[in-house]
Amino acid sequence: MKLNFPAFVLAMLLVTSTVSCTPDLDSPQSQPISLASFTKNYVDVSIYLESDSGGNYSLSATFTPPDGYHLYSKDIPLGGVDGLGRPTLLELTNESRIKVNGELTESLKAQEPNFEPKELLVYPPGAVTLSLPVELPSGNDWVDDEIKITYMACSASQCKPPVIGKIVLIHIPGADVFNNNQWKGN
Repeated sequence: MKLNFPAFVLAMLLVTSTVSCTPDLDSPQSQPISLASFTKNYVDVSIYLESDSGGNYSLSATFTPPDGYHLYSKDIPLGGVDGLGRPTLLELTNESRIKVNGELTESLKAQEPNFEPKELLVYPPGAVTLSLPVELPSGNDWVDDEIKITYMACSASQCKPPVIGKIVLIHIPGADVFNNNQWKGN
């Protein structure tokens, strides 16, 4: 049998790259569970649940404003600074079955703006992800829950109306569902 060496090498490279890029579907931390997504006031918001290799859960939200727009820091006051801006927040409601298990973190560090007031911290233009360590309710059932989302997107010349405390309904797995990969295909 005659071997076409260039074709063989190309095939092996493709197989190797496919194998190395394939996630481990038996590992709970490799596949986040999408919980909700929406667009309001030109900002796309995606909410998902994930687990790390230590079995710690995080509820995360990625906020994607239009090109050239920024969002405000999670650390500014709810009413803004001198009435300007609104924080980017991912919060649990009082009725939530999920429990907070740590501090809200951000994927990007907020920066001091090049305008006044300097306390009005902003994220660089583009998407930002907030993650909240959580404890899932115990059990093998999926439960209905809700979270609150707040944000405001602005460019150098205009701002979109703020979204403040928007209630988002989510359907979350109990800890046993997530740990046993019973959520796949749901």
